[in-house]
Amino acid sequence: MHHISFQEVSKNYQMGEVTVDALHEITLDIEPGLFVVLLGPSGSGKTTLLNLISAIDYPSSGKIQVENVDISFLNRKQRAQFRRHKIGFIFQFFNLIPTLTALENIEFALDLIGVSTPNGSRSFNKKKIRDVALNWLDKVGLKDRANHFPSQLSGGQQQRVAIARALSKDPPIVVADEPTGNLDYRAGVSILKLMKELNVQTEKTFILATHNQQISKIADLVLTMQMGQVSHFEQREPINVENLVW
Repeated sequence: MHHISFQEVSKNYQMGEVTVDALHEITLDIEPGLFVVLLGPSGSGKTTLLNLISAIDYPSSGKIQVENVDISFLNRKQRAQFRRHKIGFIFQFFNLIPTLTALENIEFALDLIGVSTPNGSRSFNKKKIRDVALNWLDKVGLKDRANHFPSQLSGGQQQRVAIARALSKDPPIVVADEPTGNLDYRAGVSILKLMKELNVQTEKTFILATHNQQISKIADLVLTMQMGQVSHFEQREPINVENLVW
């Protein structure tokens, strides 16, 4: 069974009397543990595809299976539960809570879901949550910034906190919508390098949407999108992040 499977999936939006075809009859399969790039210009359907994978939205037609669960028409509560346990989110503009420190931003996310235990259950113990949050800050190189607020961190550091927050939930899938779009080249490469390292270390599936063709060179799988369809599906040998130039 594939990790993520789309079967003739379409997504339409009604804007007044006009029907907009955001995605049109997409069929694809993604194996677990890959670093996947959705490549295409604005309006090509990248974000819509991410929203369907993460159950933020639902298809107009077709079938979506993620982790052997048909998520096509889950109700609102079921979709929220699915996102909470299965998806880690990384956004272009970080989406950190400005009144919380770096550590508290991660703890806040874990307060909602708890932390994994060896027997497969979830623990809501405050000390365990803090330990996990500190461990993830350490993994992204920001343990010494634990008590800094977002306004006291650079853009690259804020994105590292966001990555730690996403991974701390221990989700099988991490989705990232233009995660370097608000960063300069140096910070962007640093973030991509971190994401690639975590992809290898955790064996989680990373799905990154970007319009930057250079970034697609670090992917195991590239889905090129055009006018709501996957126009090209390519598995490749990724290059080293440090060799990227844009």
